Amino acid sequence: MQRRRATVILSATALAATSVIGVVASGSTTASAAGSDGWYVAMGDSLAAGYQPGQGDDKTGGYVGGVLAGAKKSGSDLQLKNFACSGEDTTTMTSGAICGSYDEGTNQLAAAESFLKTHPTTRLITLDIGANDVQRCAKGSNVDLPCITAGLQKVATNLPPILTRIRAAAPDARIVVANYYNPFLAAWLLGPDGQSLAKVSVNLQRSLNSTIDGAAKGVNARVADVGAAFKSEDFTSSTTPSPVDPTAKLPTNVALICAWTWMCAKNDIHANDTGYGVIARTVLGVVGTLPTPTPTPTGEPSSPTPSSPTPTGGPGSPTTTGGPTPTEQPSTTPVPTPTGTATGPIVQTG
Repeated sequence: MQRRRATVILSATALAATSVIGVVASGSTTASAAGSDGWYVAMGDSLAAGYQPGQGDDKTGGYVGGVLAGAKKSGSDLQLKNFACSGEDTTTMTSGAICGSYDEGTNQLAAAESFLKTHPTTRLITLDIGANDVQRCAKGSNVDLPCITAGLQKVATNLPPILTRIRAAAPDARIVVANYYNPFLAAWLLGPDGQSLAKVSVNLQRSLNSTIDGAAKGVNARVADVGAAFKSEDFTSSTTPSPVDPTAKLPTNVALICAWTWMCAKNDIHANDTGYGVIARTVLGVVGTLPTPTPTPTGEPSSPTPSSPTPTGGPGSPTTTGGPTPTEQPSTTPVPTPTGTATGPIVQTG
């Protein structure tokens, strides 16, 4: 069998958060039809924007749309405000260098902060950010370790004050921070060299997710462990045949990346509809019973107190209720055949 060759950008952490070249970033936001139970505010990068290759952003779809639907199904009639910006990182989130045309402010954080302060009935906030701080550090099979170190330091420096400002603007809201899956496990399909790179990417992803998790806990936010939901570190054999060697079975983590993202089919790191569903269920799994904020005196009536009991522990204490565990692998996961030889770096402007 002729050996397949392709060029894969191995991002330092496997991160699915950038926009494809040619897509113009916008600071526009999307609000859903009015709900009677307060607000759900979404923030982040292209995952929160619901990006799909060839289609662009869908700010009422993706995992955010799934979270909104799940909250409504559980009895919380929330209204959505989505500030997400494809290509955003922890620096541009406060500088507005990518998305700076919000009605509420000149960057994503300032706009969300202003909105939260004027909408004290906000009950749920979700955020994913940090992937784009490090993904530029790899091209082809070359990984720039000093660049990765600097990117991780940026996340460690920038994310805590971002979350502190969000918490100060919405002291009573439930905040859920999602970490990342590892699409660059798909390098496994390129043979021995790619398999070595896939293993390296797991360690780098672990470093990023650990930084994100620590920052979230610092403001009593809950963590949606997307990396674990995608079984990112599970190299045990699955039942899925390799598309490049039908006699071999893919590792579980590689099979899930091929099934739940566009990485193996289109060399694109973003989640597909199935993957966004997994992320949504992972977020919902730690949302729990939403708190009822105490609004400042504005004449606006308070949201009704949910009838279900509040989980024990503070807002940062995760709960396992809120939906089925989304990580069960089907007995045979179809894996798209890789699309020929890539001509250069996949995706990404940010």
